[in-house]
Amino acid sequence: MTVTIDRIPADFGRWDEVLALIMRAFAFMDGIIDPPSSAHLLTVDALRDKAGRETGFVALDGDRIVGCVFALERADDFYVGKLAVLPDCQGQGLGRRLMRAVENLALDRGKAALELQTRIELTANHAAFARLGFHETDRTAHEGYARPTSITMRKTLS
Repeated sequence: MTVTIDRIPADFGRWDEVLALIMRAFAFMDGIIDPPSSAHLLTVDALRDKAGRETGFVALDGDRIVGCVFALERADDFYVGKLAVLPDCQGQGLGRRLMRAVENLALDRGKAALELQTRIELTANHAAFARLGFHETDRTAHEGYARPTSITMRKTLS
């Protein structure tokens, strides 16, 4: 597999494929996390709007979209979301490469850190993000929940 990581251009027209990718990559969470993933609320139009506010990257194996990530620029950092790799392409370093693209963007923009949230139940994700240099900074609850449902993780860039 020869995969390239490309920034999503302004005239991108393959939002249906990105949506399908995210839904496939996040499907394993169904029945595991509570509340359900916000990915279920995504639409093609919502993704297009997201890309207008955030910087997106896609991983391409030839013409096939096999991964994506979005990053929202904030005052001091970038918030990373919707990191997704197709299940049949996981374990090949694509998530790491997508996160590296976000890191490079943040460094180019003079930002000191990346931040993300992952669900309490997804312990494999906690470990994967820790291997990428992230550490836990907070636990928060979704609206209507008395217990923590998400872990905030942060990576300082140098």
